[in-house]
Parts: sequence; C-alpha cells; structure tokens
Amino acid sequence: MNVTYLCLGGNIGDREKAIYLALLEISQLVGEITSQSKIYETEAWGVENHQAYLNQCVEVKTLLSVNELITALLSIEQHLGRIRSLNEVYEPRTIDIDILFYNQEVIDNELLKVPHPRLHLRKFVLIPLNEICSNYLHPLLNTTIFNLLSHCEDESEVKLFKSER
Repeated sequence: MNVTYLCLGGNIGDREKAIYLALLEISQLVGEITSQSKIYETEAWGVENHQAYLNQCVEVKTLLSVNELITALLSIEQHLGRIRSLNEVYEPRTIDIDILFYNQEVIDNELLKVPHPRLHLRKFVLIPLNEICSNYLHPLLNTTIFNLLSHCEDESEVKLFKSER
C-alpha cells in the first residue's frame, strides 16, 4: 500500500462542489482517503486579479504506482473541466490536484516532480497539510511540515472557508 498526500484547489465556478466531486472521484479511482484537512480560502498565488482559491489537502492510501496515480489525477481534473494550456503560467482552473508526497520517494522526471518542488514556499499548501501530517518528514529538506510552515515566508492570507451550503 502506498501513501500519498495531495493538494486540491480551484478558483473557477462552484469551487466547493469541484473539491467535493474531486474527492469522490479520488476515492473511486485512486484509493481510500484516510485524512483530510478543512477547506481554506486563499488569494491567488503568483498572480493578481484572479478569484480566490479553495484548497484542501488529503492523505490517500492507494495501490496505484506513482505513474498510475498521476494518470488518474489528470483524468479527474479533465473530467471536472480542467483545461491545461501549453504555457506554464498560473491560470484560473476548476480543479488542480497536485501530488505533494508519494511514500518517501523522490521523483524527478519530465512528467512529475515529487515532493512537489514549491510546497515549502506556499502557506496555502502548508497550512492544510500541517493539519493532517504536521510531523511528516520532507524527504529532501529533512524537516517536518510543522517546521516548514513555521519558517515559511509566504505572507498571503489563508483563511478557513465557511461553506456556502
């Protein structure tokens, strides 16, 4: 059994519903969601004039290999309306599902980099991740999620999301 940590986020359309539907598909196609953070609302990171994002982190136990996992997650994103452009800029999206960690493996190829190379720079990832695995040891930085959050210089606002439902 493999353990992966994922970050879900989106800022187009019904953001809360998109996360809910992504969680359903993850549980059907990927594996058992064993822990999930609260949902947080955050300003768009790296750009201005974009709607705020909703973000959530989850722990999933899966039988999928990391290549099968990324294929499944990309399929879920596409099914939920994610359109990827060829340029690498930050764009609004219905849903984005990032692999933060996969076991304690370090993966660096054209398709995938795990651990996620920028997770330690982003409070919108670290705050919900800290909620579900504060003592998890980052395999490259050799420190815990709690310590990464404590030393994160990101000043963007991350607030608990109050459900609109």
